[in-house]
Amino acid sequence: MYLSEVEVSNGLVIRELGDEGLEQVYPVIHQLRTHLNFEEYVAVVKEMRKRGYQIFCLFAGEEVVSYAGFVQAVNMYYGNHLWVYDLVTDEGSRGKGYGHVLLSYLEEYGKRKGLERVALSSRFHMKPAHRFYEEGHDYDKVSYVFLKDL
Repeated sequence: MYLSEVEVSNGLVIRELGDEGLEQVYPVIHQLRTHLNFEEYVAVVKEMRKRGYQIFCLFAGEEVVSYAGFVQAVNMYYGNHLWVYDLVTDEGSRGKGYGHVLLSYLEEYGKRKGLERVALSSRFHMKPAHRFYEEGHDYDKVSYVFLKDL
């Protein structure tokens, strides 16, 4: 079911998910992507996988406590980087350092892959997440993302 598994500390394991196991992690990602029902989530993941989307989840025992979805990318302004599309910790597990463990693992993963940086976007109203990135992980706020529906 898992493509890889790494024990990061006592009882905490990071697992890379393949196409199996999405049902197990859906309740956590749904807390961030509330507009997607399970079938829509699976369809979007399958499409994103064609573009390199990977899913790493942090497990405490067999419980999914944090979810990260990302791609390895390259562009002219970030260079070779890891772009984090999704990062969420289960509401009942927040404040226990799980998000820190998973994001730190993504940073190390990026270094091992020879990437130059990690980049992500965060909605304006997500102030606790901004503090998490800026104060807890030394991320810089470098731009705005503009969006227009077509």
